[in-house]
Amino acid sequence: MSHAPPRSIGPGVVEIDTLLGGWQRVTAGYLIEGPAPVLVETGSQTSVPVVLEALAGLGLGPEDLAGVVVTHIHLDHAGGVGNVADAFPRATVYVHEKGARHLADPSRLVDSAARVYGPLLDSLYGRLDPTPVERIHVLDDGEEIEIGPGRSLTAVDSPGHAKHHVGLHDSESGILFVGDAVGVRLPDVGVLRPSTPPPDFDLDQALHSLQRFAERSPSGLALAHYGLLADPADVLGEAEGTLRQWAETAEAAYRAGEDIAEVLARRFDPGPGVVAHEHLEKFEVMNGVHSNAAGLHRWLETRDRPKAG
Repeated sequence: MSHAPPRSIGPGVVEIDTLLGGWQRVTAGYLIEGPAPVLVETGSQTSVPVVLEALAGLGLGPEDLAGVVVTHIHLDHAGGVGNVADAFPRATVYVHEKGARHLADPSRLVDSAARVYGPLLDSLYGRLDPTPVERIHVLDDGEEIEIGPGRSLTAVDSPGHAKHHVGLHDSESGILFVGDAVGVRLPDVGVLRPSTPPPDFDLDQALHSLQRFAERSPSGLALAHYGLLADPADVLGEAEGTLRQWAETAEAAYRAGEDIAEVLARRFDPGPGVVAHEHLEKFEVMNGVHSNAAGLHRWLETRDRPKAG
């Protein structure tokens, strides 16, 4: 499959299109170059051959990759971790505390993904091979991963999209790798949409994470879906605004007993004249209204449940 080669988006930062489902510019990984290079996001298991080919093309042999970080353990970000760890036996695998056990033993995660995705799981995402527990390093908030003299990635605990979400701020380029915590903005669609999937989307945490990102004054935001956005203050403001709008719309529908997905689609789906159909398809699979509605519904139910005790 012909596709764009890895490209530099900042000093020592290379964007790799992991070609999820064969789609271009949907899911990105990022290589931070230096004496101890680190890959941020592996993409899905189905993307592993593309990622390994890209890393080989960038001159990385099996002994050369020092670390692999996943922003969170959803399969489009971390599905390839076990295979990439196999290919680079010296690499440490970095993950949020709440995701570590799922990398060591993915059975529950894969079972729940199989229930959600059905046949799409194997055709689009693949599964998740276990990572040896001694290879896994739990990242604390504020911890630094050394890339080389004067260059490190700082972990930024950023729950909301998922409880196991961590951002990474590169000290040299100033780029903040934000996973899904800022939302999804596919270059071919051009709309920033929040990502609020079940089971643990939480509005207050998600808003607080955006605030934490803003406080770091990054030079740019690198989204997993997809690419570098160079006006971080504006993007973070837009992300907060759209997240609040989606949550308010969902809550009003929930209170009125309406179908949350239908109401969200009516208000927020780009019209057929705005985005070409083939791009809408990948937008819906990656970040569909139904998934967001399910996450918002669960958040509303959980929030309204009387607290025990």
